[in-house]
Amino acid sequence: MNPPIWSPSRERIDNSNMAHFMSYIEKLTGRKMSTYNDLYDWSVTDIEKFWKSIWDISGIINSKGYDKILTGNKMFGAKWFVGAKLNFAENLLKYNDSNTAIISSREDAPQVKLTYSELYEFVSNVAESLKILGVRKGDRVAGFITNIPETIISMLATTSIGAIWSSCSPDFGLKGVLDRFGQIQPKILFAVEEYQYNGKKIDCREKIKRIKANIPGIEKVILIPKFFNFGGKKVPVNPINKSANYLYFSQLLNVTSGKIKFEQLPFNHPIYIMYSSGTTGAPKCIVHSAGGTLLQHFKELSLHTNLKRHDIITYYTTCGWMMWNWLVSSLSIGATIFLYDGNPAYPNLNIIWRLIEDNKITVFGTSPKYLSACQKADLIPKRDYLLFSLHTILSTGSPLSVENFQYVYDKVKSDVQLSSISGGTDIISCFMLGNPILPVYPGEIQCRGLGMKVEAFDPQGNSKLNEKGELVCTKPFPSMPVYFWNDPENKKYLSAYFKYYPNIWRHGDYIKITENGGIVVYGRSDATLNPKGVRIGTAEIYRIVDAMDEVIDSVVVGEKWNNDIRIILFVVLKKSIILNDNLIGRIKATIRNSATPRHVPYKIFQISEVPRTISGKKVEIAVSKIINGDNIDNKDALSNPRSLEQFNEILPLLSK
Repeated sequence: MNPPIWSPSRERIDNSNMAHFMSYIEKLTGRKMSTYNDLYDWSVTDIEKFWKSIWDISGIINSKGYDKILTGNKMFGAKWFVGAKLNFAENLLKYNDSNTAIISSREDAPQVKLTYSELYEFVSNVAESLKILGVRKGDRVAGFITNIPETIISMLATTSIGAIWSSCSPDFGLKGVLDRFGQIQPKILFAVEEYQYNGKKIDCREKIKRIKANIPGIEKVILIPKFFNFGGKKVPVNPINKSANYLYFSQLLNVTSGKIKFEQLPFNHPIYIMYSSGTTGAPKCIVHSAGGTLLQHFKELSLHTNLKRHDIITYYTTCGWMMWNWLVSSLSIGATIFLYDGNPAYPNLNIIWRLIEDNKITVFGTSPKYLSACQKADLIPKRDYLLFSLHTILSTGSPLSVENFQYVYDKVKSDVQLSSISGGTDIISCFMLGNPILPVYPGEIQCRGLGMKVEAFDPQGNSKLNEKGELVCTKPFPSMPVYFWNDPENKKYLSAYFKYYPNIWRHGDYIKITENGGIVVYGRSDATLNPKGVRIGTAEIYRIVDAMDEVIDSVVVGEKWNNDIRIILFVVLKKSIILNDNLIGRIKATIRNSATPRHVPYKIFQISEVPRTISGKKVEIAVSKIINGDNIDNKDALSNPRSLEQFNEILPLLSK
């Protein structure tokens, strides 16, 4: 067993929310909770009592208690906290005081701060305005919007009246937006007129007009100007004109309101519609519940992230990624959310570290891609910035390499909890994540989440430890989707998760549960390589190749060849470096020495960029389809669809 790269101090453990929870469960059950494994085993054995304990400690606001914690003996169709009535927004707005709720920073605008009481007032006004515009329980409200306070205000106003919120980033192409919002037919569209990214101003007005023209359900568009002054005196604006097609956000704030009348709804009432990536067809519209999201996020933020009221938490995300929804739930803890809208590398990679120092951020969420970029640029944040406030770094989007772990502890901060986390839009949360009372092992996610019966299955459905297998979850959990939109017979839902193993959730990741109790993720199981029948996760190759100094990025796929698979690797290299026979030889030798001969690519090609989804994930399936002569169903799901053209040009070279 390799030694940990970091271990929490005794003081840190004793003061953690997780340790306090363990003591609480000991008293509640009379069972000794000596280790996290003791707690975890109990949480996935007696799942009803476990989730009841989360309901109790979260202080969830409800107007009616539950009659039954869980009904049904199958994962699909399980109902949680039946009979309860609550409101999602009410639980995020329970701290109506002078503490700072939101700090907002952008590339091109002054910083904005809102207190919890100011946030409550703005939400109250917008909620009342939405009612005037005819929004009712069950209606859809969409956001074509950036990561700014107006987005949070709009979402909370929407969910306070029982309507359903759905958002995507304005960097989506028109077809990508229509593929999503066109399925759910929102009544109201909140949209930013323009924004800045990487120093460039991007005008959205024409795209907004085309969205409205192509989605007949949209009755009103609420325009959000580039700058909105949340502070200072209110400026008189025109009242709401119910006959106008376009209104400004400021008009919604001009409505006089008071205490919010939070619509009381069942635990399973929908609040969010999220979307699958859409790289293999039309995006699936995944509907998530108020109660499931509240409980799951509270567990992950309070216990696994150790978030407290005094914390300032940020996650670099767009509003088209579930990490935005996860971040916003920090309001239920009473913490301060730091929003950043812009390119994290503009004007240079130091901008985020400077913001952490200036704003005393305590929890920083990012991606392996950003940490790798800092490493390749030889940044040493611990030397250049005062990061004394920072106690936790979170990372998701792809597996975090051993080199990423080493970089953080060598160059960023030696006493920080580095938590790789993994889950997805499908569950609006995590299967595996961090833990403030456990050590950190390089290349591993610290633990399986409480209440999540995660196992690694072999092809025959046998559970394996310390062996690679399919990520499955064998017991129900509250944040399972309530349904898919426009899927009345649940055919899409069942096909997405329950097709392979009856009554067992198959997530589509390839993992190993280690002897430490941690998890190694090897990439998507549908992108797993199978040369000569040996299953190789793509992340096994990325960890080796991306650590090489010459390589900035890479993507690896399998090419069908003579009833077998041969591995094809594509690399993005540093400027002025050309892929030649010498470098190809060194890449292959490095892979062979660090892994096995079967991991060595048959061919290696240089490319200019790796295709990625809007949320930044590598799109291996699309590249694989091109290499194997198949059609690409939906290029609009990509942030850089033109990047696929280079693979068509490479295609003739494969046979040489």
